[in-house]
Amino acid sequence: MENVLEIKNLSKKYENFALKNINLELQKGTIMGIIGENGAGKSTTIKAILNIITKDQGEIKIFGKDYQANEKEIKEQIGVVLDDSFLSEYLNPTDINKIMKNFYQNWDEDLYFSYIEKFKLPKNKIAKEFSSGMKMKLKIATAISHHPKLLILDEPTSGLDPVARNEILDIFQDFIQDEENSIFLSSHITTDLEHIADYITFINEGEIVLSKTRDELMDDYGIVKCTQKEFEKIGKKDFIKYKKNRYEYDILVENKSEFKKKYDMEIIDKPTIEDIMLIYIKGEN
Repeated sequence: MENVLEIKNLSKKYENFALKNINLELQKGTIMGIIGENGAGKSTTIKAILNIITKDQGEIKIFGKDYQANEKEIKEQIGVVLDDSFLSEYLNPTDINKIMKNFYQNWDEDLYFSYIEKFKLPKNKIAKEFSSGMKMKLKIATAISHHPKLLILDEPTSGLDPVARNEILDIFQDFIQDEENSIFLSSHITTDLEHIADYITFINEGEIVLSKTRDELMDDYGIVKCTQKEFEKIGKKDFIKYKKNRYEYDILVENKSEFKKKYDMEIIDKPTIEDIMLIYIKGEN
C-alpha cells in the first residue's frame, strides 16, 4: 500500500528534551493516532513534519516528496490543526473564508460554510468570543475545506464535549471513506483513537515505544492479574512490563493466547489503549 507520510531517523535535540530516531509510515487511506504523555514528543514530531522546527537529522517525505524541498506544492494537499491556528482571533468565519480563498487553489467555499452551519458557528462573530470547543470546530472546518489528501492534527478533539467529539470523529471517518485520504493525529483522549484509528503509535520520552494496528493492540495484548507467587513463575521473556499493586501484579503481555497456552492463569483482561500506555510508562521491566 502507498505511503503518504514517511519519517526516517528523525532527531531533534533541545536542552532538556530530544526526539530520538523517530521512524514511522502512514499508509494511504488510513488513520494513525500518536499517543503519549504531555512532553513526550507528539507535538514536536508534528512540528518537525511541517517544517515549523528544524530537524537535526532524518528524512521526512509527504506523498513521496521531501517536505522542505516541495513545501508549497505539498501544503496545497494537506490540512493542519495545531494549538496555534496562525489566524487572528479577531477574524470571524466570514473573514477566514475570504483569506483562505487566496491561499488555496482548491478552496471550497460551499463546503466551508456547510461545516460552519453544521457546527452552529456564527458567521460574523469573532473567534476570540468563541468557546474553546467552537474554536476547535472552526479550525477543523478551515483545515478540511480545500479538499486535502492528508490531515495533520494536534489534539483535534481537545476541549470538546462528548457529543461534539463524536461529531468530529464522524467527519474524520467520512474523510477517509474513499481510501484516498489519510489522517495523522495526536491525542491524549485514547478512547477516541479506539474508535477511529487504524494504527496507534506510542511515543515516550522522545522515542517510539511501539507502533501497531489498533486491532493488534486491542485483540492480541492482554493484562494478566496474578499474585506474587504466580508472578515469580513467569519468564521475563513472556511479558513486556509489569506493575505491582497493593494486592496483585498487573502484567502486560503481547500475545495473550500464547501466554494462556504456557501458563495456567485465568484472569487475563482485554486492555484499553490507556491501560497499555500506563503500564509502559509506570511499569517495570
